[in-house]
Amino acid sequence: MSNIREEINRRRTFAIISHPDAGKTTLTEKFLLYGGAINLAGSVKGRKAARHAVSDWMEIEKERGISVTSSVMQFEYDGKCINILDTPGHQDFSEDTYRTLMAADSAVMVIDGSKGVEAQTIKLFKVCVMRHIPIFTFINKMDREANDPFELIDEIETVLGIRTCPVNWPIGSGKSFKGVYDRQTEVISRFIQGDNGHKTDVVEAKVGDDGLDELLTHELHEKLIEDIELLDGASDEFDIDRIQKGELSPVFFGSALTNFGVETFLQHFLKMTTAPLSRTSDAGDIDPFDENFSAFVFKIQANMNKAHRDRIAFMRICSGKFDADQEVYHVQGGRKLRLTQPQQMMAQERKHVEEAYAGDIIGVFDPGIFAIGDTICMPKKQFAYEGIPTFAPEHFARIRQVDTMKRKQFIKGIEQIALEGAVQIFQEFNTGMEEIIAGVVGVLQFDVLKYRLENEYRVEIRMEQLPYEHIRWIENKDIDVSALSLTTDTKKIRDLKGRPLLLFTHPWSVNTVLDRNEGLILSEFGTN
Repeated sequence: MSNIREEINRRRTFAIISHPDAGKTTLTEKFLLYGGAINLAGSVKGRKAARHAVSDWMEIEKERGISVTSSVMQFEYDGKCINILDTPGHQDFSEDTYRTLMAADSAVMVIDGSKGVEAQTIKLFKVCVMRHIPIFTFINKMDREANDPFELIDEIETVLGIRTCPVNWPIGSGKSFKGVYDRQTEVISRFIQGDNGHKTDVVEAKVGDDGLDELLTHELHEKLIEDIELLDGASDEFDIDRIQKGELSPVFFGSALTNFGVETFLQHFLKMTTAPLSRTSDAGDIDPFDENFSAFVFKIQANMNKAHRDRIAFMRICSGKFDADQEVYHVQGGRKLRLTQPQQMMAQERKHVEEAYAGDIIGVFDPGIFAIGDTICMPKKQFAYEGIPTFAPEHFARIRQVDTMKRKQFIKGIEQIALEGAVQIFQEFNTGMEEIIAGVVGVLQFDVLKYRLENEYRVEIRMEQLPYEHIRWIENKDIDVSALSLTTDTKKIRDLKGRPLLLFTHPWSVNTVLDRNEGLILSEFGTN
């Protein structure tokens, strides 16, 4: 048991979130580089780039130079075993992004120094707040012209509603970027640009020393002195308890592309984060150090290897130790089984594993029995983890196959992709699968759906965009949906579990329907 405790204590599991092009994938690559997991970091540039980022593996990602699925990667650094959940940052991301945050114990938020807080960051941040997970901020691209750091800090606090505590502070930006000042050690890490890239030089000189004028320029040295005085008087003090409760975000400045500040950030991050946290179940909170293995499914991905037509269920281990030979219990399926072909991911590289521990992410072969949110535990101690919310799609389209002879492949493809959570599938209220409506969080997922149906299932489809923008699950158990008084722009549908929902084109229609139908309860979230 002591070995299990030791291994679980070494685990750190976090997600990286950002708006498109803030440098999240580059930062992920550099983490892997420091951990020795890769020898050459590949930046995501575009379709003609010879090298693609390790965390981007789908063909459509390589063609467009963006991340559209969530990747899972593990590496070792400084005695810690680190699991990174790399989420898509593209503005047309999917619900898969939200769910990945359910498997993380903390989040690293990457912000572009020249753009500040952007729309996608806000959406992802809300999920982190909902879960009260610690958020660490890395303000990137300081080697380019950036906004005033005080404005960036103020924007994080105002827009996202979380207090901040700068751990280090930038000295200039763009061509005048000289490095960062560590507020705790009072040491300056100097950024030196040269013909062959850059290097870092650690300066022990105290702020205010005459020698710093020459190293930083007099103007930047004077500004640093003023900034430090202002920070010491106005910013929140470092408080590890508030950080771990998700109430205070430590802020770091650097440049992922040039590696500057990345390793410093990683070292601080590992000191501030904890071993895996307990999870809520119908039997109470489950301690990660409980010797009984348990996990939940947060992601399903079909056809990661087209040659094998495979389907992988990604599980977050929540307690104990996973042993490939042990028999486990699938709670929702109500049966005992062995998890076959257990593997850990280095993006598209797979490594067979015999054992894993709480905090780790493993992929197992799914013969079609697992669904998002399912619990796996030991037969002698059965319980179910809290369900993962189904987040409300914002775009809808009617889907039809072109060749009616391929109905079987069409239904199979639609259902499998829906099970993965890339899209949500609905039906007209009083029909079967004849009329299929797809709902997505971001419109890029319509392209992904079309691409995958054509390439993986050989089915050509036609899409008709629908005007609806708002969806609500009907929470009332025994309600006659057909008797509801609705507005003319409301549409009745049901999901694949048969649960009734309503689609609306305008938010005022939601309130009107609630006013007209006393006792009606509508929810923005379903539960897997």
